[in-house]
This record gives sequence, C-alpha cells and structure tokens, in this order.
Amino acid sequence: MTTQQFPITHHGAYRWLGLALGGRSASIDVGATDIEVRYGPWFHARFPRSTVREATADTHRYLSRGVHGWGGRWLVNGAGTGLVRIALDPVQQARTLGVKVKLRELIVNVDDPDALIGALV
Repeated sequence: MTTQQFPITHHGAYRWLGLALGGRSASIDVGATDIEVRYGPWFHARFPRSTVREATADTHRYLSRGVHGWGGRWLVNGAGTGLVRIALDPVQQARTLGVKVKLRELIVNVDDPDALIGALV
C-alpha cells in the first residue's frame, strides 16, 4: 500500500491566515503501518494504524480553526466542514510547538472525509 495523503483544507476567512501560519504543510498521511498528521510547526503526530479504534464523520460545528486541544483530545482544522473524528487506543503522543502532549482523540478536516474514513478502517 502506498501512502495516501489527505490535505487539511482551509475555507472562508481563515484560508489565507491559516496558510500563512503553516497550513500549507497541513495533512494527514495514511501509510501501510503508520499515520502522520502535520499542521506546520503547530502540530505533529505519528502513530501506528493499529491504534485507530474508530474513524467517523463529525457533524459538530466548531467555531475555532487551527490547532486546539486539552486532555488528549485535539482539533486540527482549517474549516468547519469535512470533519473526521479518530479515536485512538492506547493513548499516543503528539507534539505541539515541540511539546509532548497526549493524543487519544483527533478531529481533522479534509475535502473527502469518506475517503479518509475508508483509508483508516
């Protein structure tokens, strides 16, 4: 299996700001054994595919854009649509601005959420 790359998309007023702040390198890459998520210098995670317990569409409307998290739950997005919720077990590690953080749930947005979900499960 080759790596599938799903860019984290930016829409609306946040498009230019998000791209200027590192969103040009924002993506989730799904490989045969690992998944890597990047959002410029703000967020980086690499974890085994085997830790993905669930990947589902998330219809919640988040007002925030960028990288936000607390207690192991992280939102990494450039838009409020195309959101996918990824539950991990066991808890993994990510980095935000180089600082290690827990990662038990990740919410990202992409243009084709169904394709990302299909690649993850």
